[in-house]
Amino acid sequence: MMRLHNLRPRPGSRHRVKRLGCGESSGHGKTSGKGSKGQKARSGGSIRLGFEGGQMPLIRRLPKRGFNNAAFHKHYAVVNVSDLNAYKAGTVVNEQLLRESNLVRGHFAGIKILGDGELKHDLQVQVDKISTTAREKIEKAGGTVTLRQARRIEKSQAVASSDAEPDTAVATAKPRAKKTKSRSKKSE
Repeated sequence: MMRLHNLRPRPGSRHRVKRLGCGESSGHGKTSGKGSKGQKARSGGSIRLGFEGGQMPLIRRLPKRGFNNAAFHKHYAVVNVSDLNAYKAGTVVNEQLLRESNLVRGHFAGIKILGDGELKHDLQVQVDKISTTAREKIEKAGGTVTLRQARRIEKSQAVASSDAEPDTAVATAKPRAKKTKSRSKKSE
């Protein structure tokens, strides 16, 4: 019967402690697995990552040129036309609906519809990008496609034109007076 005083760890789950610096009989040799002498054998002695003993490191030897645009790459969530068959006819398919049905997840710049598969009924699709084959298949099924990005640009242009004020009041700046340094000569 299992009692508290009978409890033992599973065989193989516990290892004996590696006792360093206890001589050759400890099973780790007289140098405790650190080899003989040198910086790496000393206590606290370590070499930083990428250090090559004073030789010019590889990372500094390789040429580095140009500009990499990968940091500014836009990632789009991809949805195929065949995935849209899950919705009823006449449904407005937008980002909110796609997120609720877990077809798209995470962070992305927008949604792109690709033309893999066939669409069985008409849908109203509101996305940021769409391939030509996907557009053809949706319109062939009787659906409509509206691009969200185009609407954002139109709205931003409309706001910018309404915020612009007429140039009736032109600010006039007074010309600055030049500062002259007076040099005093030392008396001899």
